[in-house]
Amino acid sequence: MRYLHTMVRVKDLEKSLNFYGSVFGLEEVRRIENEKGRFTLVFLAAPEDVAAARDNKAPCLELTYNWDAEDYTGGRNFGHLAYEVDDIYEICA
Repeated sequence: MRYLHTMVRVKDLEKSLNFYGSVFGLEEVRRIENEKGRFTLVFLAAPEDVAAARDNKAPCLELTYNWDAEDYTGGRNFGHLAYEVDDIYEICA
């Protein structure tokens, strides 16, 4: 099993990038714009993890910005923890 990322939904991508960059010092390592799905994914890593995140897709914080307005209440902004496994059915069993 390998940990991949933690996903958090954000309402304002620029404010969120400023917060995670200025307060935590995280750096953007990759970005995915999906017009069909109407979302942007931004992957951030700590300074010491940037090279590993870029070269090996080491674990990151994923900010998900959905282009259509939505209020995130009751913890809805937390999306998921992502892990890679060899056999999901075996893990679930």
